[in-house]
Amino acid sequence: MSTYTGTITTTGKSEAIRLEKALFKSHPEFSQRTKVHAHVIGPGTMLVSVAGEAAAETKADPVMSAFLSFLSGDIAQAPERVKPLAATRIQEARKLTKGVKVRDDEALPDDVTL
Repeated sequence: MSTYTGTITTTGKSEAIRLEKALFKSHPEFSQRTKVHAHVIGPGTMLVSVAGEAAAETKADPVMSAFLSFLSGDIAQAPERVKPLAATRIQEARKLTKGVKVRDDEALPDDVTL
């Protein structure tokens, strides 16, 4: 994963984020005039993704997509760090969740933070 620096500035009547040119050389999908979506995923943290056909093909959660992309790159970079899940951990998880009923359509209470 690469990190790029930038600054927030004003351009005309809009606010803009200026990022170093290396980002755009390394990731041509963010070329000039490309439409993007910005998702605020936490205080001080924003995820920027390309809008348009590629984004419209999937209704995936942008945060989950970013995480899976990061995970994929991390595994490719250091496959030796991937370890199997120990059977004892699986047994522990089964014990902790025994009898818990879950529904996909169930709304979480307002006081639950993920």
